[in-house]
Amino acid sequence: MTRNEYRAEGNLRVDVFLSEKTGLTRSAVKKLADGGHVFLGGRAAKAGDLLKAGQTVSVEIPDPVPIAAKPEDLPIEIVYEDGDIAVINKAQGMTVHAGNGHLEGTLVNALLFRLDRLSGINGELRPGIVHRIDKDTSGLLVVAKNDRAHLSLSAQIKDKTCRREYLALLEGTLKEDSGHIVTQIGRDPKDRLRMAVLPAGKGRRAETDFAVEERFPQNTLVRFSLKTGRTHQIRVHAKYLGHPVVGDPLYGYQKQRFALNGQLLHAQKLELTHPSSGERMTFTAPLPDYFERVLAVLRG
Repeated sequence: MTRNEYRAEGNLRVDVFLSEKTGLTRSAVKKLADGGHVFLGGRAAKAGDLLKAGQTVSVEIPDPVPIAAKPEDLPIEIVYEDGDIAVINKAQGMTVHAGNGHLEGTLVNALLFRLDRLSGINGELRPGIVHRIDKDTSGLLVVAKNDRAHLSLSAQIKDKTCRREYLALLEGTLKEDSGHIVTQIGRDPKDRLRMAVLPAGKGRRAETDFAVEERFPQNTLVRFSLKTGRTHQIRVHAKYLGHPVVGDPLYGYQKQRFALNGQLLHAQKLELTHPSSGERMTFTAPLPDYFERVLAVLRG
């Protein structure tokens, strides 16, 4: 069990404040509070308690529980590994962690086989997972091998100092060479399997920068930079621009020009600060062969 203390800087709810400080979700903080692991002025605190500037709030993070997901000898590409983190180049078609019927064959199953340890903050089915990329999106993600590294990486994502850049091939030709998208994203009220841009006051704020890399007569290769990390964010924002990602089965065109197994979206660059050394580290992953083949056709 580890215990961390923080001094409040203003009038905020306990769950909001600790979410900002630790990188945990508000629901995770509430779970800790409900379990008696959050304290305000020496007494057990509730997630909805209001902090005043100068008050000290502390949170206990229980030791990892036994991991329920089972190790599996699955092929994965480990780009970098040390005692704190591992950077993975995930293949298209692999789910990151168990859920929605996927209990085996996930990246977590492979990580449990390949790595000596993983952080336990996210519980039995998502050990080590700091952020996700969609099943049919390829590319880089970082996993944490201990809780201290996990909290550091989560805070970097929260503070937008962990930079994540994606390459996507979009349908049609974008008019703009670059831009900044700010919307609210939440569950599509007409289809719970999809996310959607929602009216102001609903959903969660989502920010994405984009810049055109290459233009073709019927398509545009675009670099996206995430400022937030909402579910399906780039895919939803691409659709919002009127140019969905090529091959996207959920947000893209019904008729596809190319025979693909998923969207042409690749997490190509990851930049972070190492949790222990403080070194700024940058990782890149080349486009998968199927992505390059489509580009070769478009280049003629």
